[in-house]
Amino acid sequence: MTDLSSHDRILILDFGSQVTQLIARRLRESGVYCEIWPFTADAARIQLFAPKGIILSGGPASTVDEGSPRAPQVVFEMGIPVLGICYGQQTMCMQLGGRVEKSDHQEYGRAYVEVKEACALTQALWAPGAREQVWMSHGDRVAALPEGFRIVATSEGAPYAMVADDDRKFYGIQFHPEVVHTPHGAALLKNFTHAVCGCQGDWTMAAFRAEAIARIRAQVGDGKVICGLSGGVDSSVAAVLIHEAIGDQLTCIYVDHGVMRAGETEQVVATFRDRFNIKLVHRDASDLFLGQLAGVTDPELKRKTIGRLFIEVFEEEQEKIGGADFLAQGTLYPDVIESVSATGGPSVTIKSHHNVGGLPEDMRMKLVEPLRDLFKDEVRALGRELGLPEEIVGRHPFPGPGLAIRIPGEVTREKVQILQKADSIYLEEIRAAGLYDAIWQAFAVLLPVKTVGVMGDGRTYDSVCALRAVTSTDGMTADVYPFSMEFLTRVAGRIVNEVRGINRVTYDITSKPPGTIEWE
Repeated sequence: MTDLSSHDRILILDFGSQVTQLIARRLRESGVYCEIWPFTADAARIQLFAPKGIILSGGPASTVDEGSPRAPQVVFEMGIPVLGICYGQQTMCMQLGGRVEKSDHQEYGRAYVEVKEACALTQALWAPGAREQVWMSHGDRVAALPEGFRIVATSEGAPYAMVADDDRKFYGIQFHPEVVHTPHGAALLKNFTHAVCGCQGDWTMAAFRAEAIARIRAQVGDGKVICGLSGGVDSSVAAVLIHEAIGDQLTCIYVDHGVMRAGETEQVVATFRDRFNIKLVHRDASDLFLGQLAGVTDPELKRKTIGRLFIEVFEEEQEKIGGADFLAQGTLYPDVIESVSATGGPSVTIKSHHNVGGLPEDMRMKLVEPLRDLFKDEVRALGRELGLPEEIVGRHPFPGPGLAIRIPGEVTREKVQILQKADSIYLEEIRAAGLYDAIWQAFAVLLPVKTVGVMGDGRTYDSVCALRAVTSTDGMTADVYPFSMEFLTRVAGRIVNEVRGINRVTYDITSKPPGTIEWE
């Protein structure tokens, strides 16, 4: 991680919860810098990080099972506030002399707590005697408190739903404040970070921008940097930030593989070359890509073909400009978080690849990854801070292989052009309805199916277009967006009437799981 010692910091120790990242996002939304480490982090590393407070996350294990995860003992010896959430509360209580047991009243989903007393976490939020909604997910519960703790709130299945040791500033909560289903959850966390830990809340995109520019200059020096520009949010923000730091030492390479959305290439060139005056190499390699994709129908082979060709073309253009010392990537924080598996073992995920291919193993360039401390929503905020247009900053995710994986079967130039038109109409109508920002991802798919239709007095035999739109927070799970029938009918009518080659439109109502967001 980069040096962020000028900011107050909170350390989150992860016990494998599926929502640990939400804790970090809630803290950063309140202006507090934090990092997520596995619970196996050693004492010296924790002390060196010098956090103003530590949060112990939830997790799928049971504290009553032999060999279940425990927090490093140093956490309770540093003299700083500690907040245990769900499993974090249970292991904290056990490690400090309390007792946890299997519950005969499991709580999953919406629940209510009875507030018995006040504490620093509840100030200005929950008054004694109040009944407050929370989100529970537990099968164990604390059965006896360690010395020094008192009950703050109870629930039907958790007699110690919130507990406090005021002297040591140790707090435990059985519910999950990080999820939106706990209405005052973010405010409870802010009370911990600001009121209890004394954090100033100075983690802003303006501050990050200035610090990132200084770090880039220190890392790069007089070296040259190249950036593979896709037009997506991550590479776009990285490119503009790096350019602000080192100017013409940066060259961006944009490879048009012929399966971009309509008008996308023109937008990228206009934005980066004209608006930001960034040195941009634009390589139209559409003939090469579409030629190599001819006859290819297997989805994985499509991806590998596009990835291989991208690297080859990228390296060709790199050699033409005389090479570079550094390669810029839009790596984000979720790509580099060390997480833990359900069994408590470490599970490290590090992004070391381009979004459509793989970096050469013998690559001599060093990586510049200025966004690796940020979540996606923070990258968007930084993009706005840098003055990027909203159509790029707020853009839906777009796959590296582009429209090729939205055309099941063989990809041809004619099919791409048909899909580009249908997709443009769909997105145009979504924007006109004011729905674009409420949707995680929306796109059209050109199916390898032809059906009989009637247009005017004639019979048609044309392709089917499927529409897809989902809501999600991270792309791991997704729900179908509930368009009105009026909206879908309007879009279908426009596509059939305006796109030659399509005579039928369907709407994909499959969630993820069991389906995937993309069709291939």
